[in-house]
Formats: sequence, C-alpha cells, structure tokens
Amino acid sequence: MKITFIRLNMFEHISSDAMKPLLFSIIKNLTPEEHEIDFIDERVEKLPEQIDSDIIAFSVETFTAKRAYILAKKYRTDKNIIVMGGFHACVMPDEILKYADSVIIGDAEDSWGEFLADCAAGKPRKKYISGESRPLELLHEDRSVYKHGYYGIGVYQISRGCKFNCDFCSIKTMYKCVRRKSAEVIYEELRQSREKIIFFVDDNLFYDRASAIELFRRIAPLKKKWACQISMDAARDDELLTEMKKSGCFLVLMGFESLNPESLGEMHKTANRSADFEEVIKRIYRHRLLIYGTFVLGCDGDNTDVFDRTYEFAVKNKLAVTNFNPLIPMPGTEVYSRMEEQGRLLYKRWWLSDRYRYGETAFQPKNMTPEQLRDGCLKMRTDFYSVRCVLKRLFSNPVNFLPMNLLVFILANIISHKEIHRKQGQLLGGILNETDAD
Repeated sequence: MKITFIRLNMFEHISSDAMKPLLFSIIKNLTPEEHEIDFIDERVEKLPEQIDSDIIAFSVETFTAKRAYILAKKYRTDKNIIVMGGFHACVMPDEILKYADSVIIGDAEDSWGEFLADCAAGKPRKKYISGESRPLELLHEDRSVYKHGYYGIGVYQISRGCKFNCDFCSIKTMYKCVRRKSAEVIYEELRQSREKIIFFVDDNLFYDRASAIELFRRIAPLKKKWACQISMDAARDDELLTEMKKSGCFLVLMGFESLNPESLGEMHKTANRSADFEEVIKRIYRHRLLIYGTFVLGCDGDNTDVFDRTYEFAVKNKLAVTNFNPLIPMPGTEVYSRMEEQGRLLYKRWWLSDRYRYGETAFQPKNMTPEQLRDGCLKMRTDFYSVRCVLKRLFSNPVNFLPMNLLVFILANIISHKEIHRKQGQLLGGILNETDAD
C-alpha cells in the first residue's frame, strides 16, 4: 500500500518557525518495508491538488482540526482510507469520525501495526485505542522520511507527559502518567545525530533532580548545543543549572503564565505560586542562559491592567523571547468544562467556526471584554517585537552577546516579529461550513 503522512499547518501559507516533527519518523520505522511512504509537511511545502495513496494519515491538534477536515474532504476517494490521530483525537474522536474512516486514540505507535493489518484485509475499524504501556526506549526513528532540513535543528524527546496538572493544558488529555527514556538511550540517539543544535520537546525536561543531573552529565561530552522547557522548581536549583550549562544548554523555555497569584491558583500552577520570578530570572542569567517566557492572560483574576504589568515585567527582566497568549479553552481541559458549564463559550466549537480567527478570544472573560483581551495580547506582542524593544532588550543583557546566544536572540526575534503579523486574525484552516460550530 502507498501511505501519505501529512503534517498540517493552521493556515495556507509557508511558516518560518516550523520545527522537525517527531511522530512521522517513528511511524515510518514501524511501517513494514513493503509499504511505500510519503511525508508532506504543509508548514514548509505546498500540498498537491490530488494524492494518489491508499492511506492518508493526519496527526491532528485542536488548532489544525478544521484544516484536517477540509483536506479529508478534498482528498477522499472511494478507494482510499483517511485516518487521524493526535491530541485532538483523544478528546474528540466522534467528531473526527465525521471526516475520517478511522481514528487512533492515544499514541499511534501502539496501534499502527494493527491498523495497517486491518487495512490490508479490507476491514479497518472505526476506533483504535492505544495504552501508555510501551517503553519509549522501544521507539526508534527513521529520519529518512523527512525531505526538509528544518534549519539544521534536531528535535528529540526524553519523556511524554507532565508531572503537573494545569487546568488550561491539554497534555493530561492524552497522557495520564510520565514515561521517560534513560540517559544512556538519549546519549546514543544524540551521538548518532549529525545536528549540532538540539531542542528537547518534552513538556517539562525536569522530572526529578537525580535523573536530570544524570542526563546532563551523560550528554556533556557530545558538545551539542540545546534548548528545553523546564518548570520553576528546576530554575531555582543552582547545581542543576550549572550542569545544564556545562552540557550545552543555551536557552530555557519557562511558563511564567501569570504575575497574579489568584490567576496562578485558578490555573493550578502550583510550581509558580511560591516563586520569586525576578530572583529566578537573575539566577538563570548568572548561568548565562537565555529565557523564553510564556504567559497566559484573561483568567478570572485578571483585569485590564494585566497587559501593561506583564509587558513591563518581560521587558524589565530582558526576556529573549516571549509568547503572550490569551487563555484558550481547549477541549478536554478543566477550563473548557468550566466555561461550558457557565455558558461563557463564545462558540460551541471555536476550532471549527468559520468566524473564529487566530488570536481572538473564544470565551467571555470575567473582568474585560473579549475584544480587550484580543487587542491587549496583540499590542503586547507587537510592542515586544518592535525594533525599539528588541534593541533595548538586546543591549541591556550581557548574556545575549555570548556567540550562540546572540545568533539565537536575533533569529528568534526576527521570526517572532514576522509570524505575529502573518498569523493574527487569520481564519483557521479555511472554510468548513460546519453549521453547529458557532
């Protein structure tokens, strides 16, 4: 059989911030050699008008769900099979089955072989439900599936799942526990990699102190440069930060989320509630690391002054990169259930609406209008990535002028500036004409 994998984009344009996806190289390795494989990444290449394949497979996130459904309609024939998986499939499998022949719920690696066997027999089932029992060490990649260079940046994963349970986050909808690879396995994967710059895509690289230090010491001899996401408890640990820097870390992505203790409590962001953010930032800078800070605005504890306060905090503390995000009620999360129960959702399913635009508000905030939340976040993003602010942050922090850091700072700010104006206000996916989405 011929199989086409499609990595979806939110919009119909080429992205400048696309990173190498992990899933498809793993699935390629699990696919028997008698099958012909093609991979198309819509973020970096145009899709063809027709796809002549026996199976077309989409990995679907909530922000790309409408795009998946539109393309499923476009590419469906009476001779092919459309299958979808991913995070969105875990919470909305019945919705997906309106557009796909089969849905894989959970990690696709656990069900892929069974799905292919059923397709070969001409009897694919509607639903395939995977567990979380397969050790990650058993999953190997075949990176020959990728045709694009992705800026020479390698993407690796040490763990799946997160030890925290923030109410706005969709991670727990797919992973109920945390599974990890050993330091030795990661060492071997990186040793065989030709890429010199690595991004660990784990939702939180720091699971416990002992395993983190073991990992950093093990990979240090490889002389790779890498970035990762960490939680606030890791950022307060000087020994941990020392070992990270020694092993090649140059940037940490951290979810500050809010400066408002009430909002942090609403999010269940327990690791942040007792943190002195400015002291944490100073400690990270002492270890000569860049900071990518993320913030969520529009919680019930937020008033309209939250925009200026958060922006001033990010600039004052010289954050290299930021995301100022309006709170998004993701299906399957506590915040979505709460908004739905309180009648505060502006759309029945915002991700399918032909009215909802990227960057807009999908719910009724408590202490501001939806328009104030949208415009406040956009102004923060625009101001933060203005030439004046970029130069101010660049020259006010000596950490930025380390050779690797300077390159990353400049490229990240150029790309972020560009993507803000390309994405804001765009219709997700295209026109679906889903009558009950609004």
